[in-house]
Amino acid sequence: MIIGVPKEIKLQEHRVGLTPDSVKTLTQRGHEVMIQENAGFEAGFTNDNYLSASGRIIKTADEIYKRAEIIVKVKEPQLNEVSMIRENQIIYTYLHLAAAKSLTLGLIKSKSICIAYETVTDENGRLPLLAPMSAVAGRMSIQAGAHALEKNQNGRGLLIGGAPGVDSANVVILGGGVVGENAAIIATGMRGKVFVVDKSKKRLEELHKQFGDKIIPTESDNENLKKLVSNCDLLIGGVLIPGAEAPKLVTKEMIKSMKRGSVVVDVAIDQGGCIETSKPTTHANPTFIVDDVVHYCVANMPGGVPRTSTMALNKATLPLLLQIADHGYKKTLLENENYLAGLNVYRGHVTCKGVADAFNLSLSSAKNLLSSN
Repeated sequence: MIIGVPKEIKLQEHRVGLTPDSVKTLTQRGHEVMIQENAGFEAGFTNDNYLSASGRIIKTADEIYKRAEIIVKVKEPQLNEVSMIRENQIIYTYLHLAAAKSLTLGLIKSKSICIAYETVTDENGRLPLLAPMSAVAGRMSIQAGAHALEKNQNGRGLLIGGAPGVDSANVVILGGGVVGENAAIIATGMRGKVFVVDKSKKRLEELHKQFGDKIIPTESDNENLKKLVSNCDLLIGGVLIPGAEAPKLVTKEMIKSMKRGSVVVDVAIDQGGCIETSKPTTHANPTFIVDDVVHYCVANMPGGVPRTSTMALNKATLPLLLQIADHGYKKTLLENENYLAGLNVYRGHVTCKGVADAFNLSLSSAKNLLSSN
């Protein structure tokens, strides 16, 4: 199979779809891998690294899109990339379509085959291709929030861990999943007073066993949430509904109740955000202020640590890519329900319920479409 890796063009996105080690694995199995010139440079991978792995360096993205059977990326195609996508071409990347109507319609029109990292499942219903980036984003959220709390960033002027004789900052983490767990790892390590909010009593019990008294597990309840938000110094939004738009758990009124200079980090922003006042930002201009509350809403947080992120991502995404390359997408998806869950758009049809629901589009059965074509 001919595999193409274009350079990421989203603002401040420095990750790359494949590492040289992944390229070597693919080429050793007889596949051709094309990498756009300098696509991996910002993540620390040179053209020579890819050439040593038997990859081919290609000057332009246009040539890659013209020749490749499968495009491997990190972030969703930008609109000028969508125009290069060919009918029946496989797009394998993060898509987050439920928060991107123009992209969804563009991919439908392209009649391509779009497999989203974030909706592939495992036997336990988890999201193994999303997990590594959620872990990175969760850890970065505390780092980013701690920086935003500094006075010269318009924050409250607080140190998360306080100081001898000075109380620690109140950190509220919404969601006890991968983002929340990893945020808690860093927040407790920095000695913050950490509240983890989740609707699942079982998940909260698991986290309490893991962290002990370092966290205060809290069941999701509207009144509890209002009180926690108004009293917190740093609020982390880590709530996710697979393939669908994130629920708006924190309202404008709740934000108004927060202390001046407190900080919100909405990790769910690439799915529309779980905080009503959120809007996407970039690494170049990561924050804005609403009602004296600093909002950090970078939609590709792991792009800030591209080497770590690319290596972690490839460990998760390579197995499915190998299956598709070796056996073809139809056989691979039809024989594995977990992989099939990754199919979001197929030859002009929406096959992911969350995406269909977000834009009131018709939902088609992925299995029926694959079996009949």
